[in-house]
This record gives sequence, structure tokens and C-alpha cells, in this order.
Amino acid sequence: MSTKSNVAMIASLVSEPSRAAILTALLDGRFHTASELAHMAGIKPQTASFHLAKMTEAQVVTVEKQGRHRYYGIQDPEVAQVMESLLSIAPPVPIKSFKQASENEAIRLARTCYDHIAGYLGVQIMSFFIQKGILSEDQDGLHITQQGEIFFADFQINLKNTRQKRRSFSHKCLDWSERRHHLAGALGKALLDRLFELHWIEHLPTTRAIRITADGKRGFKEVFEIEIS
Repeated sequence: MSTKSNVAMIASLVSEPSRAAILTALLDGRFHTASELAHMAGIKPQTASFHLAKMTEAQVVTVEKQGRHRYYGIQDPEVAQVMESLLSIAPPVPIKSFKQASENEAIRLARTCYDHIAGYLGVQIMSFFIQKGILSEDQDGLHITQQGEIFFADFQINLKNTRQKRRSFSHKCLDWSERRHHLAGALGKALLDRLFELHWIEHLPTTRAIRITADGKRGFKEVFEIEIS
């Protein structure tokens, strides 16, 4: 049996700085045009289109067509998890301006990691779940306890539907900024969707940082015992 694999191809795609910047931008879980991604990555639109074609061919990025426009997104959660893991071992980007410092602070507080919540907020939620016995952890991974079944039902997350998704139900994802784990998988997505539904968090236009609303600050304190200053 051949020992060859496509790992080298994927590694070469991610190792190119412009492609890495595009993939990092796509960790917001949304679809973007080539022009939008070019702006976020600081490159020319033609360059972004070239890199996106390469990543689409390698099935790292997927594309959806609407009329004359093409919108690009990360192919699947596994790609996002790999990117988040790589960010956790990468050296930090030097901060050279007040704007960069503000953006860095926002990213570290709360952000999307593809389709689940990351940053300080995501890690604190995970910590709450473990400490309160809502989730338990063993060598086989994360499990919802009986107390957890009640918690998620009260929080209006349909666990039956969530378990039917064709993906991992719940697993840990290493958070690059906190160096601890946050919740990923179908349960992580269901939680993120519910937080948007409650208007506790909001997307920001050109970053994967998310804004915590006034309702969110109250809600996170009351439900998750998380104090957001």
C-alpha cells in the first residue's frame, strides 16, 4: 500500500502567507467574495482569485454562485479546526498601531471559529459546562450529563436534532489565544446559533470578532456566570 498522502499538498497551501490570511478571515464562518477577502488579506483581487482557485481545487475552500457573483467559504469544520490549531502554535503578530491593538483585543475576547464560539468567552463557557457538570469528559471525549440535558432543553437547544447532524456531536477545540479548549462540533454550532438568536452576540462586518451586546452581558452573567467588563 502506498504511503503517499495529500498532507504535503494541504500544508503547502496553508504555508503561503496570502492563503493563510484568507483562510484565517474565513474562520468567521461566513461566505465572502474574492474582493472582500482580498481586502481582508491585504492583497490584490486578482491575487486572491488565484489563491481561491487553488484552495477550491484542493477542496479546502468551497464556492457558491449567485448570479454573477461567487462567494467563498471554508469547506468543512475540520479545515477550520486545523487552522485554529496552527494559530495556537504560531508566533503572535507584532502590534504596531492602536487600531491593531483594538482589533486584537476584540478577537481575543470573543470570535467565531468557523461555526462555534472561541476566545475568552468560548473558553469560559466551556469551563462553566465542565465545572457545573453539564458536560463530562473522559478518554472517549465529551458527553452531556443528565443535568446537561436539562440545561440545554431550558436554553432551547434541540439536542435530538443536533445529534442527527452528520458530524461530530461535541469535541474540544484548542483555542489559539487562550491556550485552553472551547466547545466545537454540532453542539458548539447549536450554541452559537442560539446566542445569535437571543441577540446576545452580533457579527462585525470585516472581522471574525463578535460583539457582545448589552443583553448578552446580562445573559452571560445570569446563565453562565461570566462577567464581561
